[in-house]
Amino acid sequence: MQTHLRGRDMITTQEWTRDEIDTIMEVAFDLKRKRAVGESHAYLRDKVLAMLFFFTSTRTRGSFEAGMAQLGGHAAFIDQNTTQISHGDTAKEIGEIFGRYFDGIAIRQCDWDFGNQYIREVAAASRVPILNMQCDVYHPFQILADLMTVQERFGREGLRGKTINVSWAYASSYQKLMSVPQSLILLMSRFGMNVRLTHPPEYELMPDIVQQAKDNTRQHGGSFEILDDFDAGMDGADVVYAKSWGALLTTQDDAESAEIGRKYTDWITDDRRMGMANDNSIYMHCLPADREIEVSSSVLDGPQSIVYQEAENRLHVQKAVMALTM
Repeated sequence: MQTHLRGRDMITTQEWTRDEIDTIMEVAFDLKRKRAVGESHAYLRDKVLAMLFFFTSTRTRGSFEAGMAQLGGHAAFIDQNTTQISHGDTAKEIGEIFGRYFDGIAIRQCDWDFGNQYIREVAAASRVPILNMQCDVYHPFQILADLMTVQERFGREGLRGKTINVSWAYASSYQKLMSVPQSLILLMSRFGMNVRLTHPPEYELMPDIVQQAKDNTRQHGGSFEILDDFDAGMDGADVVYAKSWGALLTTQDDAESAEIGRKYTDWITDDRRMGMANDNSIYMHCLPADREIEVSSSVLDGPQSIVYQEAENRLHVQKAVMALTM
């Protein structure tokens, strides 16, 4: 267990070692047990977390606010529209000033080709830990929750050799971010899993992220492959993680992206597709999902779905990181 994490930023799991990730999991499982039996764990009494949102949220805001309260501290919700950011407050000023008011700064800034840069500029100026609640490149806390959920199902040491299919799926709502699939392939490739990345040609992820995932596989074992056939990705998978993301490397035009997407409306996770996976396979999604478009309700609400356990585990991994860093 690592004990030197006070003050560390969590912007991407890729910047944390395997031992450090294992420490997060160890603490998260302990905090989940304490929560279940009603054991007090007010490790952050009198600490305050600033939560700066540039984009709306359901699970992220709820889990961070609840988590800070359960740790004995307080979370301050700050909508960027209620600040002076649009009138001139720079990332440096936010880091310098909020770093003097608060004990940690959590930020959700998802603007394409800007969000991660903004978070890192705040981090460079801040004297307190910066927690990435999602940006255009990474979604670290979602993926830590995903890891915890998979470990609960297959065992802490049982991921090696398991196949996870990180697949694109059709959605009609909007150009969803690619931060979830990118963070998934980065983290799961460090645990000896066989990682499949399945998507149509227009929906590539960032080349440097894909290369890092390949490098992780060479270091930690398992395999990494890219497929362009939805059914092939499902075949024999132990974990099906099929969700939509935008064709952001192809076009940033929403209308053009929607037109591309309509070529692949049959990329939906339904009972037939889940039947192609292994008998004990699980279905995962970060939520919200487009029902009957991305995934059928029979799968989302079915016995193979663990999306609500996955959502709950956001609470526990975030508490673990906050307790370790703040």
